Amino acid sequence: MSEGFAAVVLAAGQGTRMKSAAPKVLHPVCGVPMLAHVVSAAKQAGATRVVVVVGHGREAVEKDLASRFGADVRTVVQAEQKGTGHAALCALPALQDLQGAIVVLAGDTPLLPSAAIAGLVAARGDKKLAMLTSTLEDATGYGRVIRDPKGAAIGVREHKDASEPERAIREWNTGVYAIDLAFLRSALPTLKANNAQGELYLTDLVELASRAGGAATSSWSAEDVQGVNDRAQLAEVERVMRLRIAAAFGRNGVTIRDPHTAYIDATVTIEADATIEPNVHLRGATKIGPGARIDTGSVLTDVVVEARAVLRPYSVGERSHVGVNARVGPFSHLRPESELGEDVHVGNFVETKKTRIGKGSKANHLAYLGDGIVGEGVNVGAGTIFCNYDGYAKHTTVLEDGVFVGSDTQLVAPVKVGKNANIAAGTTVTMDVPADALAISRTKQVNRDGVAAKLRARMKAAKK
Repeated sequence: MSEGFAAVVLAAGQGTRMKSAAPKVLHPVCGVPMLAHVVSAAKQAGATRVVVVVGHGREAVEKDLASRFGADVRTVVQAEQKGTGHAALCALPALQDLQGAIVVLAGDTPLLPSAAIAGLVAARGDKKLAMLTSTLEDATGYGRVIRDPKGAAIGVREHKDASEPERAIREWNTGVYAIDLAFLRSALPTLKANNAQGELYLTDLVELASRAGGAATSSWSAEDVQGVNDRAQLAEVERVMRLRIAAAFGRNGVTIRDPHTAYIDATVTIEADATIEPNVHLRGATKIGPGARIDTGSVLTDVVVEARAVLRPYSVGERSHVGVNARVGPFSHLRPESELGEDVHVGNFVETKKTRIGKGSKANHLAYLGDGIVGEGVNVGAGTIFCNYDGYAKHTTVLEDGVFVGSDTQLVAPVKVGKNANIAAGTTVTMDVPADALAISRTKQVNRDGVAAKLRARMKAAKK
């Protein structure tokens, strides 16, 4: 390979400090697994082949990678976790047809940007190895970068193996390397497990490279290169990414009212002039159109919101579509496959499910519309219920254009109400209603004069 580079991502560890049944690298950061963030960064930096070393939770990791990247990412198995050097050895067979450079990455560094990877590849030049370093006031737990009196990197000392003077060093190794592949093939078999962990350390290659012409370094922000070892670090990394996502949208013309309470997945798209109010959660493949407004407390998962639509406070939606200029909420629930057309109003405490609502139709309060087809210009009164389930199967309710449904109405599906028909308040509809007809089914009202007063007197006496 004369151009570009290959990337090996180490993702075989169990991550015991996460205390989770799931593999550590599959824990999401802003809706995307940590590992997927790293793979994407490698590809964006120019990796022409990505090999992921898997081990713990192999099947789950491979399934997720395949669903996101397909054949663009290969996996190799590290059956026993014997250190980073051993993991690189496991990856070599998947690189046997390549020449040039390889970048080694950790699967638990989701904030690492592609620019850091590309910069490291450039920093290597003609040297055998380059490593990405960073600095901290207190680098406890990290491998320290050892330099000679002239400042050249000559090795890395893991914290457990370091002397007290070495532990005082602030510069640390991030675990990201750019390595000449021919050098890697020759050096890996020479590694020894003579350390506190009894493992093969990839860091030992730094000393070997320094003897073979020198090891280069490239420095990067500690915030970007931090790894995730437990849930507390996971939360911190996600906080950083959330703020970055909000800032990026802000620079592209989106109003994020309070970035600290905007929970926006990395997979979400928002167009210019949209407004996101505080405490909003936008998840998955959600798309917000230009000029749309998502108000406080709304939670949307895989929802498309078209231009100038408004979701009022505490609206919840999943796998649904909200049309141009539509109005939803407050306290509405769009369950999967709800499709609201242009200028549709779905108001407070209205729930929809697998229902298509046509242009200009309204259901402003306290209704359940499940498995329905609602035409244009339809008015659905408060307390309306589509009785779609008979205990065995779901059935469809159809309201054609111009239908008026009075309050407290039940439509027992399957049923069809024809164009411009009226349903009187309090009606239970059990059969089709022709166009322009009035459907009414009520018990006859009877008024009995004076009975209320007699009832009050009797109840008072009983109470005494």
